[in-house]
Amino acid sequence: MSWYRPSDIGLRTRTWLAQIGQGARLFVRLLALVVPTLRRFSLVRDQMHFLGNYSLAIIAVSGLFVGFVFGLQGYYTLQRYGSAEALGLLVTLTLVRELGPVVTALLFAGRAGTSLTAEIGLMKAGEQISVLEMMAVDPVQRILAPRFWAGVIVMPMLAAVFSAMGIIGGWVVGVLLIGVDAGSFWSQIQGGVDVWRDVGNGLIKSLVFGTTVTFIALLQGYEAQATPEGVSKATTRTVVVASLSVLGLDFILTAMMFSL
Repeated sequence: MSWYRPSDIGLRTRTWLAQIGQGARLFVRLLALVVPTLRRFSLVRDQMHFLGNYSLAIIAVSGLFVGFVFGLQGYYTLQRYGSAEALGLLVTLTLVRELGPVVTALLFAGRAGTSLTAEIGLMKAGEQISVLEMMAVDPVQRILAPRFWAGVIVMPMLAAVFSAMGIIGGWVVGVLLIGVDAGSFWSQIQGGVDVWRDVGNGLIKSLVFGTTVTFIALLQGYEAQATPEGVSKATTRTVVVASLSVLGLDFILTAMMFSL
């Protein structure tokens, strides 16, 4: 097949490396713009409302139903070993350490990430970014940076909401429906959850996932072809690349945290 010609392979490799380099340069610029961006916090605040408030409903409802499921599954699993009182601890650790940050990031990629990519892509297709450049306004500082830092700030908040709703869901199923002792449910959580090791690890994960998902969404929109088809493909790539990146980073972070 012609695709395997050395010249084609070299061209594809060079294009891929160039894209990685452009993405790395954009990421460094976004990190360097943290102080100027936070000085104009009104821009970040508006994007936090757009990304966080509009994602809150799906995050909260999803967390509640995940808590329902884990309450049922955890109870019938622990009951085999006579440890049904540890249901609260099982649900909390599973949510805080793992499912809270991961599922929140996946939902964030599907809800807010696609919106960011489509918004930036449509700005590019409508030549709004080119107009800003002609007016000597840096589009990275004015458009991308507030959205990037808003996503980084919002993600831990959404992960906390997801975990809290999941714990409430586990309590509803375990205590109200099944009949697990409420005192045992909450005392196991209070005594078994370590703030720094468990909650802190979940916070680190959510920060990393928020940075990754938001950056991928902005990069795909900023590099999208200025056509409706190009914006559509960029939106699809955002979901795929962000989801795979979250799952891969979750394995790496979990392995590092348990090895410490």
